[in-house]
Amino acid sequence: MSRRKNKNLHVVRDSEEQTGRFGRQIVTELDSEEISQEEVEHQARRCRKKSRTKALAAAVTLLAAAAGIFLFIHLQTYTDILVSDTYGGAGTGGGTYVQFADGMLKYSRDGISYLNQKSEEQWNQPYQIKNPFVEANEVCAAVYDKGGNDIFVFKKDGVKGEIHTALPIQKMAVSKQGIVCVILKDESAPKIICYDTAGNILVEHKTSLEGTGCPMDVSISPDGEVMQVVYLHTQGGKIVSKIGYYNFGEEGKDRIDRQVVSKEYEGTVLAEGFFLSQNMSAAIGDNLIVIYKGKEAPKETIAIKVEKKIKSVFHNERYIGMILKNDGKSGYELRLYNASGKQVLSEEFLGEYSHVKICGSQVIMYDGKKCSIFMRSGIKRFEGEMDHQILEIFPVAGVNKYIVMNTDGMEHIRLVK
Repeated sequence: MSRRKNKNLHVVRDSEEQTGRFGRQIVTELDSEEISQEEVEHQARRCRKKSRTKALAAAVTLLAAAAGIFLFIHLQTYTDILVSDTYGGAGTGGGTYVQFADGMLKYSRDGISYLNQKSEEQWNQPYQIKNPFVEANEVCAAVYDKGGNDIFVFKKDGVKGEIHTALPIQKMAVSKQGIVCVILKDESAPKIICYDTAGNILVEHKTSLEGTGCPMDVSISPDGEVMQVVYLHTQGGKIVSKIGYYNFGEEGKDRIDRQVVSKEYEGTVLAEGFFLSQNMSAAIGDNLIVIYKGKEAPKETIAIKVEKKIKSVFHNERYIGMILKNDGKSGYELRLYNASGKQVLSEEFLGEYSHVKICGSQVIMYDGKKCSIFMRSGIKRFEGEMDHQILEIFPVAGVNKYIVMNTDGMEHIRLVK
């Protein structure tokens, strides 16, 4: 795209050129009349002050113009798209897509591959998995056979390991180091096992329905040193959820089963847990959010009661998001909390969206061809329809720019009015 010259802008000369001009002005005055040294210094200070004032005024004008342009762009709701590039190739055909690193993964029952931002296949790992699920973070990801026994661990540059479990896999989490924690189905009670990328068992944790309760979810810290497990059991006829943290480093070596934290919550069903970062983690229930802080032995910092019915939960390293069903009226509420538990966004919307994700400070919702994008500030960035069914979408560098994988291939788009 060619750039146009802005006639309203002028160049502010650098300090060396300004100093030269000051000097020439002072010399001229010395040649024309006799003045004292004090007068010379006074004239020099006045010239410098005048120049600084002009430079400051120019800078303020530029900043004001930039702020105006920024607000004009970001305070609007866009309703259409402009396709700048389209790529076919490896990206077309059947499969499920998920954002990973600066590209995306394409996976199916027959294999998994990594595509760059031009839909070019960087690597491909064939397999036979009946029910593939993918768990991913910024660095590492893993695909597993839910109800089966196979796991493949990989990074952006390719597959790093293959793991085969002795029992069927119910749930799985993966750290940035490639350490995998899985809940395995057993006839007596589920087991929780952690593996390295070579398939070696690092930790084996036994659960019991009478003791720990049934494990609902497992997650692991980015460095692979702390594991969080969410349990559910009954106690005296009441439903009780429990959160346990297990430290595999120095902090946990003298603890029973390396458990450093255990806390119970009555009257709620905690079903999902995750790490936002190395020091922050959370668990979500049917009516409760609990946030923990700490690296070695996390401590609860806040418990938030949720009055509405939770439809879905999503998160990144900074925010916890939820889609809540409105009571007594149609539609839903989009709500965001920061890592400290403070509510930072509440926006209502209509329509059903089967996919919700958060990328940076943008919440992206899509279903079929329709898509809505909310900013952390509460501004609705986009509401409209694409030309084809959306399979994955995420923002890229540039103003209003996104990559969309759809049934026709990969498109680079810009939001427009």
